[in-house]
Amino acid sequence: MRYPPVYFLKQMNTFIIKGFMILFVSCVTIKLNLCSPNTPSLNTLPLDGHFNFHEVHHAARDFGNRYQFLPMAVLHPKTVSDIATTIKHIWDMGPHSELTVAARGHGHSLQGQAQTQRGVVINMESLEGPEIQVYTGSSPYVDVSGGELWINILHESLKYGLAPKSWTDYLHLTIGGTLSNAGISGQAFRHGPQISNVHQLEVVTGKGEVINCSEEQNEDLFHSVLGGLGQFGIITRARISLEAAPARVKWIRVLYSDFAAFTQDQEHLISSENTFDYVEGFVIINRTGLLNNWRSSFNSKDPVQASQFKSDGRTLFCLELAKYFNLEKTDLINEEVENFLSRLSYIRSTLFMSEVAYIDFLDRVHVSEIKLRSKDLWDVPHPWLNLLIPKSKIHTFAEEVFGSILTATSNGPILIYPVNRSRWDNRTSVVIPEEHIFYLVAFLTSAVPSSTGTDGLEHILTQNKRILEFCETAHLGVKQYLPHYTTKKEWQAHFGPRWEAFVQRKSAYDPLAILAPGQRIFQKAIPFS
Repeated sequence: MRYPPVYFLKQMNTFIIKGFMILFVSCVTIKLNLCSPNTPSLNTLPLDGHFNFHEVHHAARDFGNRYQFLPMAVLHPKTVSDIATTIKHIWDMGPHSELTVAARGHGHSLQGQAQTQRGVVINMESLEGPEIQVYTGSSPYVDVSGGELWINILHESLKYGLAPKSWTDYLHLTIGGTLSNAGISGQAFRHGPQISNVHQLEVVTGKGEVINCSEEQNEDLFHSVLGGLGQFGIITRARISLEAAPARVKWIRVLYSDFAAFTQDQEHLISSENTFDYVEGFVIINRTGLLNNWRSSFNSKDPVQASQFKSDGRTLFCLELAKYFNLEKTDLINEEVENFLSRLSYIRSTLFMSEVAYIDFLDRVHVSEIKLRSKDLWDVPHPWLNLLIPKSKIHTFAEEVFGSILTATSNGPILIYPVNRSRWDNRTSVVIPEEHIFYLVAFLTSAVPSSTGTDGLEHILTQNKRILEFCETAHLGVKQYLPHYTTKKEWQAHFGPRWEAFVQRKSAYDPLAILAPGQRIFQKAIPFS
């Protein structure tokens, strides 16, 4: 088909203008970076790796897809010394330099936490060092780089019949990233979060010092960094506890219509000695054909009844369970699972089960990632909201949020499951509710770009705001996990009585506030307290 000449000229003009603008913006970025007074001094540093002052735009994006802070440079370190040398150089420049440093792992932050405006982003995945080293014996462990992905640790440790004890639901995250927060999944009720399963760390502080720390050596730094949101040091190496890895997993889903029965069963399971190895759950609001969607991965125990089950227009609660086992104990595990399930109060027609390899169960979210990427639905805004809610307040929370604020769960899963506080270490920097049992409620929503409807970013953000406002006005004692605040007052409220200790740790290990500016807790050259 031929275009009319006038239309063709207009199209050509449009392409030329767009091309010029892209070229102009790129040139301005390069010129600004090359003309920065900090560029020459960074270029003279003796490094095994290198700085890139041109290709920096990727470091201004993350999984959240909502914030973009353009760095001046990206450091691609080969050694821990490269990281220490860079930070020590910026430390020596003193408080008058505006340079800050952000460690970036796999880019899975949600609100720009691993970004820095006009600073230096360290690409932790470039860090070279000793290979993943697995140590067998009575107390097995693995030594890994802070930039290594959990999925790679799983693959390597399984060669020895071993695996880490505690996980996140998504394994394509770096060691340093999850340990700077906590690292929670359905195993946390038994083993605690990932930060409760660390023997030792190597850390580069905000002064450029490389320090080994553990419960026996430099223990204050050790506990500061774990759950410390990157404020006290960059984790460059970690020693992670391992256990014997099972071969197979019984993977189970059942539904509840009664929230009280759902939470009672969850709390019973995480308080029992002999129970499932993984306990999670999620909320389903007004979903059509729910059980039919499960049939691709699970087998129904009662196909006839399941086919007649109606989920549309209802609020339901799914209990998701897993039992690990080896093949020689299949019969015994089948009996145990049947016994455990007989004590639960789920809707009997909704029992779905599957048996999968251990690695396939742990890496299950990656399957969804591949599907979403194929549909261009992965790199979209993710306005996630993660909350830790005391057990005594979970029913008040659910009644308002699941009964009034939310009208559907089509924008992404809502996880809900309890954990035991006794499995968390109070000496770390992470902030959790005071009660012995508290719930993680995670709103893992995805926004459709350019949409102005209920699946659009503005609607979801408004919904999140309503949830947070309700938590505050109802005095539920909720704490954010992967917290995001923009003011000092909000951060002080988040930490509560632990704020002063947090400030003291910052003064000790990063007194110029060089590290992790994207968290927006401290600002360089501004007094902390």
